[in-house]
Amino acid sequence: MKKIFVRIFDFFNTVESKIAFYPTLLAITGFFVAALMMYLEGQGISKEIMDVLPLLMVEDGDTALSVLSACLGGLISLMVFSFSMVMLLLSQASSNYSPRLLPGLISDKRHQFILGIYLATILYNIFTLFSIEPSEDKYTLPGFSVLLGIVMTIICLVAFIYFIHNISQSIQINNILDTIFESAEIRLKKLIKSEEDQNKTFPDTSKWHAYPAGSSGYFQNLSINNILQICEEEKTKIYITIPKGLFVLKNATFLKSEKPLDDKVVKAFVSNISFARGELIEDNYTLAFKQITEIAVKAMSPGINDPGTAINAIDYLTDLFALRMQKQDNGIIVHNKKTNLRVAVVTFKELLFNVMASLRTYCKHDPIMVSKLLWMLKYLQNQPAAEVNYHTQVSEEMETLLKQAKDSLESETDVAAIEKIYKA
Repeated sequence: MKKIFVRIFDFFNTVESKIAFYPTLLAITGFFVAALMMYLEGQGISKEIMDVLPLLMVEDGDTALSVLSACLGGLISLMVFSFSMVMLLLSQASSNYSPRLLPGLISDKRHQFILGIYLATILYNIFTLFSIEPSEDKYTLPGFSVLLGIVMTIICLVAFIYFIHNISQSIQINNILDTIFESAEIRLKKLIKSEEDQNKTFPDTSKWHAYPAGSSGYFQNLSINNILQICEEEKTKIYITIPKGLFVLKNATFLKSEKPLDDKVVKAFVSNISFARGELIEDNYTLAFKQITEIAVKAMSPGINDPGTAINAIDYLTDLFALRMQKQDNGIIVHNKKTNLRVAVVTFKELLFNVMASLRTYCKHDPIMVSKLLWMLKYLQNQPAAEVNYHTQVSEEMETLLKQAKDSLESETDVAAIEKIYKA
C-alpha cells in the first residue's frame, strides 16, 4: 500500500507541471458547481433569498439570459487573449533567453489557476443558461445561480488584471533568474541537510552485476523508500550509474547490484524510477546551472549582445556554486544507518567545467566578462567546501580561463588588467 501511495505521489508531481492540469481541474469544478446549483434551485433556494434580499436577484428571464450571454461572450474573448499572452511569453522567452526555460514557465501555477478560473466560470455560465426559461417569473427563475454567475465573472475580471501584471513581471530576465535560483537553492539546501552527520562509505562497484533500464528518457526521480525496502528484502546493495537529470538509454547500464537479480526484481527497481521527456529544477538542481549558463551565453551572442544580462547570470551562478560546494559528491543515501543505495551524481568538477567551458567560449574576447568570471572563481576559492579538492578544481578553471583570455584579447592593457585580478 505504501508503494502505491508513493507512485501516486510521483505521478502527481509529473502531471502537476503540465499547463493543462489545473485548468482542467478547475473546469471540472465549475461543472459540478453548476450541477449543485441546479439541485439547490430545485429545492427553492432562489425563492428563499428573494424573500430576504430581493434587490440582489434578477426578476426577468430575458434579462437573465442577456446578462449571462454577455458574460459568457466576454469571458471567451478574455480567455483567448490570455492564452495568446501565455504563448507570446513562451515564444519570447525561448527566442531571447533559452528554450530550457519553457517547462518552468509552463508550470507557473498562477497562470494555470487564472486560466482555470476562466474555464470554470464559462462552463458554469453555459449550464446555468440551460436552466433559464424566458417566460419564467421571478419566483421560479434561478436567480441565485444567475447572481453567482455574475459574481464569478467579476472575479475573472479581477484575475485578468492580476494576470496582465504577472505576465509583465514574468518576462523580465531578473525575475526569471530569481525564480530559477530560488528553486535550485531550495533543492540544494534540502540535499545538503540530508548529508549532515552521516559517515558514508560504499563498496567498490566495478565488479557488480549490471542491468539496463529497459526504457529511455530523462532520469527524473526515484522512490527512495521503496527501493531501499527492495534492497533489504533481496539483501543487496544498489548503485544507480546515471545521475538524475541525464538521459538514460534503453540498453545502457543503469543499475548495478551487489548480488545477482532476476528479471522480476529488476523490473521492481525500475518501476520505482520516473523517466520523463522533460526536466524540472525541483527534481534536478543541475538544470538551474544549465539554464542560467544558457541565458548568459545567449546574451553574449552577436544576435542578442546583452552583456548586462550575462553579468547578472554570473552573479546567480556564483551564489549557486558557493552553495554547491557545501554538498558532497558521493551520492550515498543513508537510511536507518544503512547504506544500501548509491546514486551517481554530477560532480562539482564536472558541473564547474560544463558551465565554464560554455562561458569561456563566448566570453573570452570580452575583458569585462573575463574579469567577472575571475571574480566569481576567486570568490569560490574563499568559500567553505565539503571536499578538499573543490578549491583545487576552481584554481584549475581559473588558470584555463586566464590562458584562453590572453590568447583572445588583443589589447595589452586588457591582458594586464585581468592578470592583475588573477594575482590579487
